[in-house]
Amino acid sequence: MGTFKWPVRISDLDGDMSADIEATVDTGAAYSAVPGTLLRELGIKPARRRRLRLADGQLVDSHIGWARVTVDGESAPTAVVFSEDDAPLLLGAHALEGLGLAVDPVRRRLVPDEHIMY
Repeated sequence: MGTFKWPVRISDLDGDMSADIEATVDTGAAYSAVPGTLLRELGIKPARRRRLRLADGQLVDSHIGWARVTVDGESAPTAVVFSEDDAPLLLGAHALEGLGLAVDPVRRRLVPDEHIMY
């Protein structure tokens, strides 16, 4: 499919503190990844640790917290990984599902998705 970047607003759950970022849309990533320094500046705290596999196959223990993501005016809470400051910012599958968005791989954009309930 390839990847592409998309504007995202990341904020604490109350929406009091936020930052506008450009994230790489990555449906292969379960969670969105944002530099831990930025998340902490926004008042987002780690809620747990989880072992995750990186794209290169490496296993890492990472902090995960809860943030609000806003894309194209739609907003939803989502799990976010506290990544290293030099790691790429990712918009992962968990956030896309919560926002009701899918990837249009031909036009390299996000589009509304119809969720199947059963």
